[in-house]
Amino acid sequence: MRAELVFTGSELLMGYVQNTNAQFLSEELARLGIEVTLHATVGDQWDAMVRVIGEALERSDLVITTGGLGPTTDDITKDAIAHLLRVPMVADQASLAEIRAFFRDKRGREMPTVCERQAMFPAGAVILPNYKGTAPGALIEKDGKVIIILPGPPTEVRSMFRRSVLPYLAGMPGRGDVVRTRVLKLTGIAEYGVQELIKDLGGQGNPGLGYLTVPGEVQIRVTAKHADAATAESMVEDLVSKVLEAVGDYVFGFDDEVLEKSVARMLIDTNLTISAAESCTAGMVAGRLTNIPGSSRYFLGGIVVYSNEMKTSILGVPGETINSHGAVSAETAVAMAKGVRAIIGSDLGLAISGIAGPGGATAEKPLGLVHIALATPRETICRYFRLPGERVGVRVGAVNTALNLVKRYLEGTER
Repeated sequence: MRAELVFTGSELLMGYVQNTNAQFLSEELARLGIEVTLHATVGDQWDAMVRVIGEALERSDLVITTGGLGPTTDDITKDAIAHLLRVPMVADQASLAEIRAFFRDKRGREMPTVCERQAMFPAGAVILPNYKGTAPGALIEKDGKVIIILPGPPTEVRSMFRRSVLPYLAGMPGRGDVVRTRVLKLTGIAEYGVQELIKDLGGQGNPGLGYLTVPGEVQIRVTAKHADAATAESMVEDLVSKVLEAVGDYVFGFDDEVLEKSVARMLIDTNLTISAAESCTAGMVAGRLTNIPGSSRYFLGGIVVYSNEMKTSILGVPGETINSHGAVSAETAVAMAKGVRAIIGSDLGLAISGIAGPGGATAEKPLGLVHIALATPRETICRYFRLPGERVGVRVGAVNTALNLVKRYLEGTER
């Protein structure tokens, strides 16, 4: 079975909105054994949309569209599909009633007249409920083809796909090998360093390895194909275990895992609190830790000390320590961690000092050098890293590495 994905919306073409739906839908279809042969993005222009969707229908068995289901005049996806299928647009009374109820019950007002467009569909469509918004989707079978019409907002796409589309597609004949994937997230190491460590594990095979670098992070994607889902999963896990043997010390998460959420959960489970003293990251650790609802249960506070004077006057880092070893040193990071823990009164004190660049580097202390210390009730752990990338990458990498140090300590794997 061949599938094409058509993403509608001029905001996508102009780069105003990131197309996260592409990754989500492609991964979900691959898991079902449905081959995605093409992605297309088209703006809200009638002729272009009719041409792009029409060509997709000629080539493929399954076409999935996203976007263009709203109430405004530029939301024309359903109209274009009705035109291509030569069927009229008709009102779905059940959808209209649900949209009216949404505005009445959740917005406390009458439904605007323009929203009636959201209840109009090509004749013969099966309506897909929208549990996250007001625009329903639709599924159409015609002339041996399947068209699935989804909204644009990613939360709505994911909800509608999982609740309505996935069960339908799972029962379709003609699907090929299923694909199973796991993503390992690494920090504190460059992509070439990862490649060097796992070069003997293969690459473009089955199972295979792929790489993606984003600021402060390297991702290893382990993928396998097989007619049997359990076999594909076993192939993935076997290779993942080998990858972990080689690079496990750098791994801070898997798949969609959010590092700060994992750290938050473990801090709550162990009834521990933490504070942060940050130099080169300037509050980014505090920001990540407080992204999680209920963070006041474990995060007591943070101090940004960019200058040497602030490190001394606020955190109590001895002046002779900075003069002898420098602001970016193990000795200074340890003093910062101990200082913030004592001042704020937390169980753990985390400190970061580094050279994010572009200036400030020397032969002895190169760009990307970061010292991270964690003061605990029993000891103070300090590690240094040479993080890859420019300023943004170094700072994000420092935060990931620092949070991973906390995670490993709480797991009992960092001593």
